Amino acid sequence: MHMEKERVTRRWFIMSSAALAAGTMTNATAAGRPGAPAKVPRPEAKPPVTPPSEKLNVAAIGAGGKGSSDIRGAGEGNNVVALCDADWRQAAESFERFPDAKRYKDFREMLDKEHQNIDAVTISTPDNVHAVAAMACMQLGKHVYVQKPLTHDIYEARMLTEGARKYKVATQMGNQGHSDMGIRRVCEWVWAGRIGDVKEVHIWTNRPVWPQGIPRPTDTPPVPEGLDWDVWLGPAPERPYNPAYVPFKWRGWWDFGCGALGDMGCHIMDAAFTSLKLGYPTSVSAEQEGSNEETGPTWSIVTYQFPERKKLELTGVKGKKDFPAVKVVWYDGGKKPPMPEGLAPDTKLGDGDNGSLFIGDKGMLTCGEYAGSPRLVPYEKPEVERFLEKSPGHYEEWIQACKGGAPAGGNFDYAGPFSEMVLLGNLAIRAGQPLDWDGENMKCTNVPEANQYVKREYRKGWSL
Repeated sequence: MHMEKERVTRRWFIMSSAALAAGTMTNATAAGRPGAPAKVPRPEAKPPVTPPSEKLNVAAIGAGGKGSSDIRGAGEGNNVVALCDADWRQAAESFERFPDAKRYKDFREMLDKEHQNIDAVTISTPDNVHAVAAMACMQLGKHVYVQKPLTHDIYEARMLTEGARKYKVATQMGNQGHSDMGIRRVCEWVWAGRIGDVKEVHIWTNRPVWPQGIPRPTDTPPVPEGLDWDVWLGPAPERPYNPAYVPFKWRGWWDFGCGALGDMGCHIMDAAFTSLKLGYPTSVSAEQEGSNEETGPTWSIVTYQFPERKKLELTGVKGKKDFPAVKVVWYDGGKKPPMPEGLAPDTKLGDGDNGSLFIGDKGMLTCGEYAGSPRLVPYEKPEVERFLEKSPGHYEEWIQACKGGAPAGGNFDYAGPFSEMVLLGNLAIRAGQPLDWDGENMKCTNVPEANQYVKREYRKGWSL
């Protein structure tokens, strides 16, 4: 395999889903979408095109927790004009940092009153609000940055992918490692054939670090001052407030979060998804303990099977490459892959608690939580030329795209299909049996009852 000597554009990550976006994703029809609703579209707004010399007017939906760092990252050098959070206790730091920004609890009210003043929006809410907030912004022509996982449901991820194309806005998902050098190095080694054909990847995390495998609480304490509980619930079914959900433990509850896969999958699985150009799996199965209709499991092992991928174009590589069928295994809740034969028992894989191990027919490589510190195991010098250029920065990619530059590396043509793949693991966990998957049509073909988890029903007053 011959490597191009010239440097390639920093927007190289667009390739990670270009073939998928041009093929399987555009072939998905309304008839193939489970429960596709009839919709009355909002009037289309043209996306703002801001000259690079001008500042963007940025707003935040979710200004506390991770939202505080997202609005700092996107707001640096720009104008932060509005902050929205259902829990003003959590948003206090952002309110103090940006005292001139208008304050809201309901993003629908913020968009109604401020849409003419907003160019771009960061969305850093619990998972169940991601899609409805992002779609509302895109329909108004606003550029959007959405925290991982892109959505709560597979159907929502497909809708945001299609929505971003329709409304022609700049998009980015918040998995920061996609902009780092570690994942670029993994791609360079894999694409150069340094470890040969990769037929297995093992990926693990120490999550969950919040309660799962538990029943719904029965006590009904009063709603704390500063929290709008109805808005916080978003599209989720109504239930009484309880501190078991807010502000952090929502990740373990199916109505609000996506468990360990939702929290870390879009970080740790990225190296495999991007370097191996995985696309849709054909099947997925899960072992788990503790999952119920309320919460995710205390631990799970999820196995995805991906078919052969042929004649794929790779950035910085001459010719086209074939990828063999590959098994990708996810471990959480303290479970880890067995140590491969030939490695010392005390060999450190990944960064210990989190990481990936690629097993090829000519060698192995491992990397950490955000594809950090990639290295061959047993260690030796890779001897592969660097040919993928450094990102200007995770938030800067999106800001430049908002101002008319090239699409950000984590745009929805990449993030949508990737999130669909990650979230499919939760279908296998909840279905309790192996699933055959028709990715193009978002449909489980052998266990029809599993399709109820592809697309949920929203409570009254909320829509996509």
